[in-house]
Amino acid sequence: MTKVLMKGNEAVGAAAIEAGCKYFFGYPITPQSEIPEYLSRELPKVDGCFLQAESEVAAINMLYGAAGAGARVMTSSSSPGVSLMQEGISYMAGAELPCVIVNMMRGGPGLGSIQPSQTDYFQSTRGGGNGDYRTITLAPSSVQELVNLIELGFDLADKYRNPVVIMSDGVLGQMMEPVEFGMQEKMTLPEKTWATRGKGRNNGERNIINSIYLSADELEEHNEHLIEKYREITENEIRVEAYGIEDADLVISAYGTTARIAKSAIEHLREEGYKVGLIRPITCWPYPYDAFKDINPNCKDILVCEMNQGQMTDDVKIAVEGRQNVHFFGRQGGVIPNVEEIKEAALNVLGGLK
Repeated sequence: MTKVLMKGNEAVGAAAIEAGCKYFFGYPITPQSEIPEYLSRELPKVDGCFLQAESEVAAINMLYGAAGAGARVMTSSSSPGVSLMQEGISYMAGAELPCVIVNMMRGGPGLGSIQPSQTDYFQSTRGGGNGDYRTITLAPSSVQELVNLIELGFDLADKYRNPVVIMSDGVLGQMMEPVEFGMQEKMTLPEKTWATRGKGRNNGERNIINSIYLSADELEEHNEHLIEKYREITENEIRVEAYGIEDADLVISAYGTTARIAKSAIEHLREEGYKVGLIRPITCWPYPYDAFKDINPNCKDILVCEMNQGQMTDDVKIAVEGRQNVHFFGRQGGVIPNVEEIKEAALNVLGGLK
């Protein structure tokens, strides 16, 4: 295949079309506005529908309707906009409706800034809406991986009838890199016999989709069904990159844009004789806890690096179960850490000694 140089946001739109998405409902917000701009131009060319909703609240509820009819649907936004969608995401998780939600994160809280950030980790991995629900959360670290995870995300959403969040950030959205499409292996998926497409298309059955159960016993049974599905996802869909952890004296854990910066810092440190490794979660939910069991047993320290105040440290502490000390280095407010800063933070943990 031929590689194409594309901005991350436009690559998201192209990947969605490649994955069979025909319907996009969304609202412009920096730094992801090129996604709806691209799809407004390109979706009509494949008999698809682009609709700019009056708000993010409207957009997520339009996804509910289109997903309920069996369509592959997507929305995109950035942090404050995704916050507005949380009620609808909870509804979709409760109703078991597949969709892909792209979040090009920016600084917060509140309106914050338009600069890149990773402050929505809690929101994406814990859920900002009500109830015991989970969203599959994928964290790309390059534009090519962003494309691959968009295509994978649609398949995972359909396979498990569950919302999928692409937890990206403004760096990847605005960055230009060469990409190929169709690299992600397609899944064999069952027919959507549950969809509300009329009796004639469902063997005379009348499908009803909702997330309300007025009987406490029925709601408990439904929640137990969801929990079992989340267990299945956890058993089968964890994705992680581990690098140099078998002999490491220090392991850095980072995801997304911060991980690619950390990887450069690790390469510099290794060239200088320091044994430093990397664990990069690609699925931030389900989280790759078991990957930390493969760390050199003599390693005493983990350094978590993020563009926030340390939201992933909770998961890392769960993963290491007290085997290592967990440290944190991060920048906030849209400031992007550089290689030298991460390298210095690592050396501070190592005590500056080889």
